[in-house]
Amino acid sequence: MEVNIWVWVGFFAFVIAMLVLDLTVFNKKGEVPTFKKSLLQTAAWIALAFIFAGGVWYFAGSGHAIDFITGYLLEESLSMDNLFIFILVFGFFGIEARYQHRVLFWGVFGAVVMRVLFILGGAALLHKFEWLMYLFGIFLVYTGIKMFFNKNEDQNLDDSKIIQVLRKFLPVKDDVSKPHFIVKENGKHYVTPFLIALIFIELSDLLFAVDSIPAVLAVTQDTFIVVTSNIFAVLGLRSLFFALSKLLPMFRYIKYALAGILAFIGAKMLINEAGKMFDWQFEISNVTSLVVIIGLLAIAIIASIIKTRWEDEHNQAK
Repeated sequence: MEVNIWVWVGFFAFVIAMLVLDLTVFNKKGEVPTFKKSLLQTAAWIALAFIFAGGVWYFAGSGHAIDFITGYLLEESLSMDNLFIFILVFGFFGIEARYQHRVLFWGVFGAVVMRVLFILGGAALLHKFEWLMYLFGIFLVYTGIKMFFNKNEDQNLDDSKIIQVLRKFLPVKDDVSKPHFIVKENGKHYVTPFLIALIFIELSDLLFAVDSIPAVLAVTQDTFIVVTSNIFAVLGLRSLFFALSKLLPMFRYIKYALAGILAFIGAKMLINEAGKMFDWQFEISNVTSLVVIIGLLAIAIIASIIKTRWEDEHNQAK
């Protein structure tokens, strides 16, 4: 897909403008986002992504538009892991809801920068070394299987090596009464739990990107589609977190859906690459991928709701 340099400039100008509006207009300082407001903002981000997909369809054809939607939904679903990390981090550091937006804003900004660099590097490597597709495919299948069988319900950040190292090398003042990343006291500068939380979130996103970037590159290696679908998914993370933060613990089976998605995308990558090598007449299309992603998420959410309701009814009956 040939993209003019000014299209890139216009897209990133739009991203910067939306981030500025998000920080200065849509979310006032010290205001706790309501469920309704967060839901409306999430819907607005999703609508913008599909409007963008419509533009891709108009200017570049249906194939690229389907690639964008598949990549966007793939990244949006895999970002669910980020939302669980947000809940864990804010609870651990005792960061109030009215201050969480500021941490997430800079977390999203950092994630956008890191993912663009990751995608550009990954796409360049795949263009030069096509055999890496097999390694990415095997890695995704392995990650999906590992996630499916991994039992990590009792996560405790007290045991986190990242936080232990940060606290060891950075002067930390445990004060979350004001949303400052760095404070000065008696002529000495200290970092606060807000900055530790931000660094932890950024490093966690970096680890998640190791899974999600190869997954979206299995959908398409068109740099513009991969970058834009990733960024749209990341931009909606903050409002999605506030909209679903109370509901996420109920979605106990989401992890299995994400595991299945990763394993499927990895298998698709391996099958399609093998098909090119051996000239098979079979290929898993992105339309099929789109159906599988939506289907697995729907099954996981419905199963989680049914299980939660059954437990509530069972407890009331006691």
